[in-house]
Amino acid sequence: MSDEHWYEDETGSMVRPYTVTRGRTRPSERHTADLMSRVTALEPDDAAHPDLDHARASLLDLIRRGARPVAELAADADLPLTVVRVLLGDLAEAGLIRIDAPRHLPVAGPAADPVLLREIVERLREL
Repeated sequence: MSDEHWYEDETGSMVRPYTVTRGRTRPSERHTADLMSRVTALEPDDAAHPDLDHARASLLDLIRRGARPVAELAADADLPLTVVRVLLGDLAEAGLIRIDAPRHLPVAGPAADPVLLREIVERLREL
């Protein structure tokens, strides 16, 4: 994100989330994203979009740094997840990004061992 913030670290947001999303709480049905959906920029870093407001342009800049999950983008942007989802929907609608469903890896090997999982749970309870 650029050094120009539209929020204050100590006092929180100077602009309310509903203002950033223009009152919307959900993206369009065409561009839904869950926490692990992977977001990729579709244009080069130097492509200018003067029609984007600060919030959308800043989020697009983050995405251009490399494809990443929605949850990571929300953390990096320091914005609520619901706001990020709406902004991502807007960027996808404009054809600037692609939102891919998360890849589900098959659970096999040691991670699927029920004995190992029970042992991990017991160790966690000890903490």
